[in-house]
Amino acid sequence: MKILHVITDLDVGGAETMLLRLATGMDPARFPCRVVSLIEPGPVGERLREAGIGVDALGMRRGRPSPLGLWRLARLLRAFRPDVVQTWLYHADLIGLAALRLAFPFGPRPALAWNLRCSYMALDQYPRMTALTLKACAALSRLPDAVLTNSSEARRFHEGLGYRARRFEVIPNGFDTARFRPDPEARRAVRGELGIPQDAPVVGHVARFDPMKGHDTFVEAAALADSRLAGAHFVLVGRGVDDANAALARWLSRSGLDGDRVHLLGERNDVPRLMATMDVHVSSSLGESFPNAVGESMACGVPNVVTDVGDSAVLVDGTGRVAPPEDPAALAEALAGMLADGPSIRELGRYARERIKKDYSLPAIVAKFAVFYESLRIRP
Repeated sequence: MKILHVITDLDVGGAETMLLRLATGMDPARFPCRVVSLIEPGPVGERLREAGIGVDALGMRRGRPSPLGLWRLARLLRAFRPDVVQTWLYHADLIGLAALRLAFPFGPRPALAWNLRCSYMALDQYPRMTALTLKACAALSRLPDAVLTNSSEARRFHEGLGYRARRFEVIPNGFDTARFRPDPEARRAVRGELGIPQDAPVVGHVARFDPMKGHDTFVEAAALADSRLAGAHFVLVGRGVDDANAALARWLSRSGLDGDRVHLLGERNDVPRLMATMDVHVSSSLGESFPNAVGESMACGVPNVVTDVGDSAVLVDGTGRVAPPEDPAALAEALAGMLADGPSIRELGRYARERIKKDYSLPAIVAKFAVFYESLRIRP
């Protein structure tokens, strides 16, 4: 059963990461696949190619419609002739729908499944074209054979925007518990590299710099909680989270946090070992659907403090603490309370890892996708 994945880009992000896990985790004999990126592939594209998966790029420019890109995708569809086209994110959903109609104007065509990966968007923080694309997708949402989401909250959010899918399916993200795991050696080594005392509390935050990730909320919460955290260090990881970020530098300067205890590491390819050095991971997002960083840190045995967005609270369940979004004081209280529990943090971390292994292991989630794709063979 041939699958063609179409995605906006292949930089490092939640959707891109899940696509990588899925494409490399499925049986290639049973589900041969290719991946198409609307714009030039990024690091995830290279990892897919290294795994032997074909990757094509349409050469489109971000945020700009391209008739040539549409024609190229239609040509790829006719050449590959997939059984299922799985699109990821709004722009790919829209162009995938159009390209299928162009490639197969008459008779049967491949099944189409859209893929929604967020449960909230402040559209005023994004380009106008994103809002227009989202509205177009809502208006056309009865045309795909199915609309897939990675959280129940994402489905509710998009139904509120006018999505009227013929079929909604929810499949959460899955996590590689062999790659993301507790690692005492990495914990010691990373602390040594960063100049963090072995017994100091470490609070982590792994997210690209984006309006939805709430870095300003995290910085303010960290400053409010700092007096209660006994010399804690704060490790921030993600694309754009580095010393060159003027907005982040401004927030940190205003916060009064000791700069020697704030570590801005930017985008890294060793996230599992960085997570293994954390005592608590914080997700301060204004909007999420099913956050990868929370599940990955849990798999590393690290409990979480999360904002109550998307299915974050469902994911952490009883292994962490939950605060309202955009509320630094509440987030600070939850963080300080978590660290004040002392030895129980490690116990919570063990529970967190067991929860991921039991309910969100990558093989189990890949199996759910296999069942979903097989169900698209027979369409109404």
